[in-house]
Amino acid sequence: MRNNISHISLIAAAGACTLLAAPALAGEASERGEAELAELLEGRVAGEPVRCLHSSQRDSLTVIDDTAFVFRDGDTLYVNRPSGARFLSWSDIPVFKPFGSQYCALDHVEMRDRSSLINGPVLTLSEFVPYRRVEDARTSEGG
Repeated sequence: MRNNISHISLIAAAGACTLLAAPALAGEASERGEAELAELLEGRVAGEPVRCLHSSQRDSLTVIDDTAFVFRDGDTLYVNRPSGARFLSWSDIPVFKPFGSQYCALDHVEMRDRSSLINGPVLTLSEFVPYRRVEDARTSEGG
């Protein structure tokens, strides 16, 4: 009996250590995601946020862990930092649930496990911030 109690105590202590380490690990993952996003956006400037993306503006999608969705439209990258971004993972499949034919702020995205397709967290899209290369941004402003 005494051996079982000490075994349970060890399991509880290990669990407590894991819970204490979780915020630190989440912070590291977020820092890695921010660094990856910064590298992707290097040489680009942010434009005015837009509320929706048309289907023609969604050439490809990159999921940056714990950070953002990045949609590519030619040379423009649209960054969306959804609520619950800490649940973003390249290993999950995002299933977009738009209310119309566009992806818009406040639309839901259901994350699904890639191997089992089990439903995961539901995120809410924010506005899309366009990033253009510095020389492209100057040209579009007429300067």
